[in-house]
Amino acid sequence: MTYVGIVTDSSCDLPEDLVARWGIEVVPLSIRFGDEELIDREQLTTAEFWARCAASSDLPSTAAPSPGRFEEAYRRHAGRGAAGVLVVTISGALSATLQSAELAARNAGDLDVRIVDSRTVSLGLGTIALACAEAAATGTDLDALATLAGELADRTRVFGALDTLDNLRKGGRIGNAKALLATALNIKPIIEVAGGIVEQHGKQRTRSKALTFLVDKVASYRGRIEHLAVLHADCSDVDAFVDRLRPLTDADIVVGQIGPVIGAHAGRGTIGVAFQERGAGPAPVSGPGPG
Repeated sequence: MTYVGIVTDSSCDLPEDLVARWGIEVVPLSIRFGDEELIDREQLTTAEFWARCAASSDLPSTAAPSPGRFEEAYRRHAGRGAAGVLVVTISGALSATLQSAELAARNAGDLDVRIVDSRTVSLGLGTIALACAEAAATGTDLDALATLAGELADRTRVFGALDTLDNLRKGGRIGNAKALLATALNIKPIIEVAGGIVEQHGKQRTRSKALTFLVDKVASYRGRIEHLAVLHADCSDVDAFVDRLRPLTDADIVVGQIGPVIGAHAGRGTIGVAFQERGAGPAPVSGPGPG
């Protein structure tokens, strides 16, 4: 029996049990601590990543997978009898991962490979890949799956609350004085992924107000939400946060830890929501983000 294989990258932050259940191939990015380079999910777990971040004054960096890693994922699906492969990647404005997937597709031979830019990150990407894997399991063909992925990308919303400005400070995106002042005032920046890039969506005083803001944001979309997910960076209060969201949806809520790819930029304590909005039009197209 032929099928359509689903491929994504490790910025998706999907839990391993869902990846295994739906047969999704996750191509790993690399994480660099100084001169040391480690492969996400293979040589570095999320727990190990956060432990190393706590012990280091330097900000880790990330690197896109090589085209060869995508070729390997395509071949694994082909070896299982895939009639084609759908690839959904992290926003092309934020990473060269999309380009690697495209280069690999040129060496895929007769295998039909379609690539979709999710224009989002973390479980925004993860929920798109998961929905496509579920549709593929029902026999949906590659053309329809590529259309579905594009439509879901148009309707994906991601909002997050940063708990610390340390990573922005280490990355040179905010000065030491400004970071110290914001920390002293307990300011929690709110971010949104829109048009493929990360933008500021406001700020809240205290973590409790930031979490309430996110709950209220989800509530404002009530009745128009599909595939609600919660992403968090080693947060002890995530269960309580999820409980506050449960009355706002009839579906299960996917909960995933923010891994090294997104965590390197967001920092420990970040918590957010991702979902698709029913009936929404395309998200606005913005300029390129950081490489």
